[in-house]
Amino acid sequence: MAIPDDVLLEIKYKNDIESIISPYVTLKRAGRNLKGLCPFHNEKTPSFTVYPENGSFYCFGCGAGGDIFTFTRLIENLDYIEAVRLLAERSGVNIPEGDYDNSIFNLKKKIYEINKEAARFYHAYLMSENGKWALDYLLGRGLTIQTIKHFGLGAAPSGWTTLTDYLTKKGYSVFELEQANISSKSSKTGKYFDRFRGRVMFPVIDIRGNVIAFSGRANPAEKDAAKYINSADTPVYKKSRNLFGINFAKNNCAERIILVEGNMDVISLHQAGFDNTVAPLGTAFTEEQAKLLSRYTKEIVVTLDSDTAGQKAVMRALETMKNSGMPIRVLVLPECKDPDEYIKKNGAARFKMLLDGAVSEIEYRLLRAADDIDLNEDNAKIKYLKKAAEILANTDSITSDFYASKLSEKYGVSKSTIVSEISRLRTKNFKTEQKKEIKQVINPKISQKEVNPERRLNVKAAAAEENLISVLMQHPDLYNEIDKLIKPEDMVTTLNREVFAAISELIKNNNMVDISLLGERFTPEQIGYIVSLQNSVNAGINAKKVINDCIAVILKERMLISGTKDENLSIEEWHTKIQNIINSKMGE
Repeated sequence: MAIPDDVLLEIKYKNDIESIISPYVTLKRAGRNLKGLCPFHNEKTPSFTVYPENGSFYCFGCGAGGDIFTFTRLIENLDYIEAVRLLAERSGVNIPEGDYDNSIFNLKKKIYEINKEAARFYHAYLMSENGKWALDYLLGRGLTIQTIKHFGLGAAPSGWTTLTDYLTKKGYSVFELEQANISSKSSKTGKYFDRFRGRVMFPVIDIRGNVIAFSGRANPAEKDAAKYINSADTPVYKKSRNLFGINFAKNNCAERIILVEGNMDVISLHQAGFDNTVAPLGTAFTEEQAKLLSRYTKEIVVTLDSDTAGQKAVMRALETMKNSGMPIRVLVLPECKDPDEYIKKNGAARFKMLLDGAVSEIEYRLLRAADDIDLNEDNAKIKYLKKAAEILANTDSITSDFYASKLSEKYGVSKSTIVSEISRLRTKNFKTEQKKEIKQVINPKISQKEVNPERRLNVKAAAAEENLISVLMQHPDLYNEIDKLIKPEDMVTTLNREVFAAISELIKNNNMVDISLLGERFTPEQIGYIVSLQNSVNAGINAKKVINDCIAVILKERMLISGTKDENLSIEEWHTKIQNIINSKMGE
């Protein structure tokens, strides 16, 4: 049994779409609608549109679209039932019990509870006599008790089943503990044991304040142990989509966010007053993390460790963020391995000066291009200038012109020569991209993410189907007229057949079209597609003529595919025949 329509509509009416989206996207009025930068892909020009009149949103850049339920699913990484329940709780709407699948929702709820209990257990152990070794370590790293409590830091006992036993006594099953990655199952004995043992514990907290995972640092006395062990992905946690410290930083980073390498760097900087600092969680910086940051800040300053591995990580992070649409700068730490060490040696004020002087992404790339090159030799200078031209060939003309002037002054090479080399490389890059595009046109690949892959094979029919669905959604009063002429089974493409049937059913049962009643039936990607049809401008003018023309095209294409065309008729005669069929139906 699905969630009743009246319950879904009540939730929708108590959660207007602007109030749901505005915490994540800065929206500006654009006529009757609202616009902002899309939170689901990186862009510089706003293409994300909110339609308050029908409670929908659509991004013309990436195709994401839907209603409050779809947005919540996508932004919070939830399934349909979870999104409905979350919005229902926010608005005080009770969802009646039914036979819809609650298993995933209930498991996630249990994992959140387990993680919260585990975090309390670890913190209590840290503050006990047995956890003194871990507390001494944290105090020795310069953290205050206040900071330790603020981040909820803890310690895991060295016993094999201490936490597992504690949580099972509280009523949690070993299956639930394993799903939370708090306990692991021995492949030899089949018994369960604690995932983290004898470690300083850092709880990972999401933007909603839920404990979703843990990072454990080895006891400094254990020299052979892996330095850090992190939670594996679970139903509530994906390391590539979360950041350590984001729960605090999200409220303090409107102008700038600082990206560092490790948990201790985050905590140390927060303690020093830089509470706009975050770190990846044991992985390289990802596009999902870049998108997450783009929701909250105008600029990212990358401040990773100064060793070789750290600098390689900087370059990877810059590549990941290059299409983020945000200014990116890099802070180079002089004579210190990481921000934690720098602040301890030089203080917060010096770090602030260093932060304000962070170089731009292009300047950093140009600095790195000089690595392992002796710029005192003429041949080496030429080699460097060629590498610099390659970097500038991927920038806009104003940026490349500015740095071409600086390089000309510094290395005694005419600016025109540098600009000429940049232009040559740009042309080369353009031709390479053009070849890729031509290859894609000649050998198109249908992506699994493509919403209606059959469209490529039935372009005319699909376009007509889309326009007809748009008319039906915008003019449900014309349903009876359309129903006389065409049925869902007449549609050529499967998705449009299903959408047309669903919209028709809504009109028959509810005398209305509301996409909030389709969320359980279609994927978020398909809902985005439906919203694009709902808000299409093609159906707004002369709707009856659009209906007539679209149905003629659909029936003609259907006859072509089914092989029922009369070969003795010309195309014109054939089209007239179909039109006569339509006209006769309209006269019934």
